[in-house]
Amino acid sequence: MKARLLIIDDDSLVVEFLEETFRKSGWELRSSHSAEAALELLKRESFDVVLSDIRLGGMDGITLLPKIKQLRPNAVVIMMTAYGGVETAVLAMKLGAFDFIEKPMSPAVLEVKIQKALAQGKLEREVTTLRLDASSARRDIIGKSKAIRDVFDIIQTAAPTRATALITGESGVGKELFAREMHTQSDRADGPFLKLNCAALNPNLIESELFGHEKGAFTGAIQARSGRFELAQGGTLLLDEISELPIETQAKLLRVLQEREVEKVGSADSISVDVRIIASSNRDLQAAIADGTFRSDLYYRLNVITIDVPPLRKRREDIPALAEFFNQKYSEENKRPAKPISECAYELFMKYFWPGNVRELENRIQEAVVLSKGDRITAEDFSLDMRTGLTPLQNNLEFERMTLHDVERHLIVNRIKQYSGNKTDAARSLGVAARTIRNKLKEYSGEGPNDNFQERD
Repeated sequence: MKARLLIIDDDSLVVEFLEETFRKSGWELRSSHSAEAALELLKRESFDVVLSDIRLGGMDGITLLPKIKQLRPNAVVIMMTAYGGVETAVLAMKLGAFDFIEKPMSPAVLEVKIQKALAQGKLEREVTTLRLDASSARRDIIGKSKAIRDVFDIIQTAAPTRATALITGESGVGKELFAREMHTQSDRADGPFLKLNCAALNPNLIESELFGHEKGAFTGAIQARSGRFELAQGGTLLLDEISELPIETQAKLLRVLQEREVEKVGSADSISVDVRIIASSNRDLQAAIADGTFRSDLYYRLNVITIDVPPLRKRREDIPALAEFFNQKYSEENKRPAKPISECAYELFMKYFWPGNVRELENRIQEAVVLSKGDRITAEDFSLDMRTGLTPLQNNLEFERMTLHDVERHLIVNRIKQYSGNKTDAARSLGVAARTIRNKLKEYSGEGPNDNFQERD
């Protein structure tokens, strides 16, 4: 995408000179002849660099500068000054300007300063992105099964478009990796990729995280802050576990998707945003709509492109490649020679139900790499629960005689055990609301003795 430059000067000849200089370099240009008009423009549009004169009719550049930084914290500002105004320009730098340049200006010197400003702005955005999302470094997606090839076909077709996408699938299938793949294959690949886990934030702070806030908007807001939408300008924003977004915030998100504008908490001004939205969920959003916890209009706005990532048990032919990938990875990380995985271990992998999907496979392999004492990784290096718990589900005669109700009860009770009694985590892994689990347990409690497990939210 082209870099965007805003020129602010009340001298039309200077503006014409600057526009001619930078148009040749491929910049996307906007200009304004007053501070007041520039502020209105900044409320609607974002810019990489702002080039502003200090002496303006009406509001001067020194007064304008903090207002620019408040509206567009990521914009890099360069001040222009006539001969004799250097002291004022230095003051502007103390207030947040990146640099200043004296008039009359040499096009070559001006070009160098602007390129430095652009590089600085890009660096600051990259640092912010890394700080926000340091834990989610991109990994290659492993797999050649038809189920995975079908997903890639959709991504390759949809990635170049602006269409919003909804990625569904059980917990642990790797929805974030597929969202990153869509970003990487789009024309936004050079822009930021940011993620917001809607379930991990305090409901009182989630709007600030999404839309940003003004100084003093609420207790603890000691300075203005950009939200994820602003920080993701020109890139992609992944809203993970979208089903956990509070219903009030859903209405505001819907407006952003429709208008492509955000309002910071504590502000009545709108800011234009150019961000592709990808949402993901391990819950059945249609069921959430029926429960009254998810807006149907937001669902249809998000569900333009649907990508359903298959669970690991439906792509078993990918398990050997995934297992070997994780074996090599964690052997290197733990500075140990990679041990071969035995046939009996692979047989176990192919029989196991994998309720935690690829994430569970990764954790199991990491555990075996660390704890294995032999010269090979064998079935005995994996936990007893994996070898005796859910493994028999495909071939167990008792399972074949179960009713649908029995299977449901078996799955829920065993999943709660798997998550050490944490019903909220168990519900999330099953793609249902925690209250659904609680209601089912009440139902089962009236049927006779239940499997023992530690109940914990």
